[in-house]
Order: sequence, then C-alpha cells, then structure tokens
Amino acid sequence: MIPDALSELLSSTQGQRDATWQGRSLLVINDDWGQLVLSRHGGHLLHYAPVGDRGWLWTTSTPKASPEALRGGVPLCWPWFGEPEDGNGPMHGLARTANWRIDAVDEGVEGGVEIHLSPEEQLHDTLAPRLIIHANAQRLAMELVTEHIGETPIRLTQALHAYFAVPDTHQCRIEGLGGARYLDKLADYAEAEQTGVLGIRGALDRIHHSSRPLVLDDGHRRLRIAKQGSDSTVVWHPGDKLPTDIPDRERLNFICIEPACTRLDPVWLAPGAQHVLSMHISPETSARE
Repeated sequence: MIPDALSELLSSTQGQRDATWQGRSLLVINDDWGQLVLSRHGGHLLHYAPVGDRGWLWTTSTPKASPEALRGGVPLCWPWFGEPEDGNGPMHGLARTANWRIDAVDEGVEGGVEIHLSPEEQLHDTLAPRLIIHANAQRLAMELVTEHIGETPIRLTQALHAYFAVPDTHQCRIEGLGGARYLDKLADYAEAEQTGVLGIRGALDRIHHSSRPLVLDDGHRRLRIAKQGSDSTVVWHPGDKLPTDIPDRERLNFICIEPACTRLDPVWLAPGAQHVLSMHISPETSARE
C-alpha cells in the first residue's frame, strides 16, 4: 500500500527510470517480474510488489518533508537502534536520513534485480555500511553489510525497520515467536515470555529474543520472514496514539516486524571484520488454521 502519487509514477514507468517525489530522488522499476521503488534519501526501499500483487510494504501518504526520515517501507536503523547510548545523535541512527548512491543495478540470479548502494559521504569514523537489495517475482531480500575500518573493537546495534502492508492490523497473527522471551518497551522494558501466536489488539512495542523465521498471516496472505545476523525481532504498532505522519485512516494498514541487533544482542566488531544483517521475505502457502 503506497501513496497515489507513487502508484502514478509506477503506472507511467516501463522498465527503470529515475523520478522525484516529495523532494526525494527515486529509482522506479516496473518490470515483468514486479515493481520496486527505492529512495536515495536514506537508502530507503519504499515499495516492492511481485507481479500480480499490490505490494508487501506500506508507506504513509503524508510523509515528513526531506531531509526528515520518511515513515514506511524499510528504513535503515544504523549504527544504533533506538536512542544513542551517549545521547548524542538522532533516533535510530544516521543512515535513514543520509543520502545514498546507487552503485549498481544488475540482473538478479533468479531474474528480477540486484541493487547495490552505499552512502554518498562517510557516516561514521570507524564503520562503513552498504546495502544490497535482491527482488524478483518470488522474494525480496535485503542485506545491510557493516565493515569495521577503524583500529579498536566497536559496538553496533541496528535494524531493518520493515513496515508490512496489511488490510487490518487487528486481524493479523505472527507465528514463530512462541516461547521467546521479550522486553516490553511500553512497560519499562519488563521481561516476559510470548505464549503461542502473537496478535495485535492495541499499542505494541516488544523486542523478542529470537532468531527464528516468522510467518505474518493477515487473513489474506501469509508471508515468511526469515533473517540472518540477528537474535532480536522487534514488533511495533503505535495503536491509537499515532505519530503525526500517519493519517488516522491508515492506522490499521501496517505492522512493523524488524530483524534487529539490539541491547539483547549487540554486535561487537573487531578491526577489519564485517557483519551482515539480512531479511528474506517470501510467500508461505499453508492455510490459516
């Protein structure tokens, strides 16, 4: 589910082209395998739809103006998730408001497209990120690669902050978290254990200690969400207390499920080492019980 203006850009595109929207430079793809919209501001994937599908990601119709972060799609939270430990820096890091360059757009191994991005300017003294997106008619995959270019070990937290498009958040079920311990951010990080399938009935903000693949069942389709390089899964929805850039009419059209490295599983990188946080999304065909 995307704003009408992005839908119009896609409908007027054959193959690939550059475009602008809300002051942001976009790569727009409408091809035989499906559709994709990528913003260079934030290295931000805004839309992906395999052929015959309306799309797996939600993007708000009332975004904040650039250079503010845009809500929806898959923002990059890097090199920290949430608030910086030293209190010095923006919420969720530097990557999501930086300008990124598209280094290559290649044909994917299984058809579709493979896109490589890197920041236009150095974002951190000792850490260097790059992003790889794989998209075709069967799956979407993202890899956030971080290389340590400094001289002393450093701590890294991060997330692929995915907003999934759904018909009604309250009808969704998230399978695969049963038995996982979690921190409840809405209860001062109280610890508890998830019992069975997770449903959403109101505001929710939890960090689950789990590396297992999940299934998002929205009553109409089932998406398998797998990951690597992460032992935290964040599930978030604001409930009725909406941020200013989410219209009330869209409040039940998304749910955030985020592969992450958080306070539960921070990454310590040695000089010369690298870490890969990845997310792999594909249809899951078994029916709802």
